Amino acid sequence: MRFRVLGCSGGIGGGRQTTSFLVDDDILIDAGSGVTRLELDEMARIDHLFISHAHLDHILALPPLLDSVGVERETPLQVHAIPEVIAILKAHLFNWQIWPDFTHVPTPERPFMRYVPIEVGEAVRLGGREITAIPANHGRPAVGYRLRGERASLIFSGDTASHDALYEIANATDDLAQFIVEASFADELRHIADVSGHYCPATLLPDLMRLKAGVPVWITHLKPGGESAIMAELAAPGLPCGIPLALAQGQVFEL
Repeated sequence: MRFRVLGCSGGIGGGRQTTSFLVDDDILIDAGSGVTRLELDEMARIDHLFISHAHLDHILALPPLLDSVGVERETPLQVHAIPEVIAILKAHLFNWQIWPDFTHVPTPERPFMRYVPIEVGEAVRLGGREITAIPANHGRPAVGYRLRGERASLIFSGDTASHDALYEIANATDDLAQFIVEASFADELRHIADVSGHYCPATLLPDLMRLKAGVPVWITHLKPGGESAIMAELAAPGLPCGIPLALAQGQVFEL
């Protein structure tokens, strides 16, 4: 399994792109502005999208992606999400007002996309790859994902604040090779992090002490302008994982 970072910023500007990861050449994890880095033929090869939650920075490229390559595809794009997120997409995005309902375009029988409801803890297996929704604590319907390839697993926290399940699942994943967790704000903005359901270093560092040793930690979703302060505050000695590193666009993990 090849996991490629298309976008991992908490905002845009200066080349920053919001959350999207390409798995091999046919699976997306979230559809933030990072998708716009792909060529048309690359977008047309995507058969599955797993959405963590319905905030705009994680779904904003989905409508234009379908508009750009829908007619080139033989089969609908399979949009996997928990039922609560699907309900939000139906009501507030693909509603014929913000964007056409592409589950009925060009026809209900041969649409550009189909919703595939998933449940937390349910493993979806796609050609030897396993993707499982895991809990997140974001104050609204949201999940993270555990991805398992032939050689190793990766955990992506999704947008989240502190919660026990993330570390229980990580520590129980014997082949965990990479741990991607968000930290959106520096500690001086903890009041914003708390109210919006995000980590800051003051809340993330105690949780990382609970993570088993030997697993590299990558920080995602840093808000523009705050990256240096966030990473400096996370450079704490004595973490079992070592010093966390900032995730970067273009980074690739082989699993």
